[in-house]
Amino acid sequence: MGEFRVQLLLVSLVGFTGLSAALPYPESSVTQGIELDWSTHQRHAPGSDNFQLTWSDDDHLYGAWGDGGGFGGTNGRGRVGLGVARIEGHSDDYRGYNVWGGFEAKTEASFDGKSWGMISVEGVLYMWVVPDHPDGKDYRNHYEYVELAMSKDKGASWSKADWRFTQDEYLTIPTFLNFGKDNAGMPEAFGDYVYSYFIAPENTTMEHQGPIGVGLVVHKPGILYLSRVRPDELMASKSSHEFFVGLDSKGKPRWGSLAQKQPVFEDANGAGWCLSASYHPGFKRVLLSIQHTGNARGLIGIFDAPAPWGPWTTVEYYDVLQPFGAVREGSELTWEQNIFFVGFPTKWFDDDRFTLNFTGAGRGKDNDSFNTVQGQFLRLNE
Repeated sequence: MGEFRVQLLLVSLVGFTGLSAALPYPESSVTQGIELDWSTHQRHAPGSDNFQLTWSDDDHLYGAWGDGGGFGGTNGRGRVGLGVARIEGHSDDYRGYNVWGGFEAKTEASFDGKSWGMISVEGVLYMWVVPDHPDGKDYRNHYEYVELAMSKDKGASWSKADWRFTQDEYLTIPTFLNFGKDNAGMPEAFGDYVYSYFIAPENTTMEHQGPIGVGLVVHKPGILYLSRVRPDELMASKSSHEFFVGLDSKGKPRWGSLAQKQPVFEDANGAGWCLSASYHPGFKRVLLSIQHTGNARGLIGIFDAPAPWGPWTTVEYYDVLQPFGAVREGSELTWEQNIFFVGFPTKWFDDDRFTLNFTGAGRGKDNDSFNTVQGQFLRLNE
């Protein structure tokens, strides 16, 4: 009996015990959800996962992967802990190239870690980086600190800022909110800023170097924080990054210091260790995607909001009864129920249609790779 059928059997046996998670936010007012065309499913870069993508000024997509050889590589061939790729072409006819690290890359990777956040601003690439093994430590912990890296040559070389956010500041694994080409198309009401979402780590102490705070977990209580910074101050200092501290009496966002930050998103079912965020210009909505409840099981929530600070509504909330990819009519690719990341590259928005990229935890097999599938938003009747 397959893993997914076992999950369904367990649900039927235990009845209503909370396995089918309640929605953290009301249903979307602009879409009934998404419909995926699994006959368009493509898979590349076996063994390499993550790939949060940004649309740069040269019309290409760029993104980082982890623990593999990237495009043309395998889980072992060309393997690096962190690499950067360029993806050229349309969503149904694209090709990936390794730029920094990986199999036959343009340049070798110069540091290790992981990334689930990249953005292009004025032709410069920026990447949030978390460690594999923190400096001077013999254990693995992605949550201990967050660094910002910059590339002025389209990912061929990177330099890091001289400051960090730390787990003790109740921040971990962030992503950028991506808009259009080279981050163009930001509504005037959002101001001239670069926005980032940070996950609140479940455990902020390092008293015991065990699974809590070190392993890849869905953090509870499931809180995200939001920062903003002027583009020309991205690398300047930690204090250049302001944080959302709530709404004023007129519903406008207030901004303050790191110490004053307040949640911008909450899900009692959890917020799992990586996320993606992009702006859809047709719907005029921010799209945020993140795990809930359990890790690497296809338990993905997709939310929308008219502004980076909300208010949030629910587009899709995959659960154990119907995890992401449970039904894939038209796809003959192998599958295990292990998805932990989905993203919406802004280059591949086309009115109601989109191409979504996703990745999973297949240990070098199936969804531990770069995957894409085309789909469409199901608009509500106007």
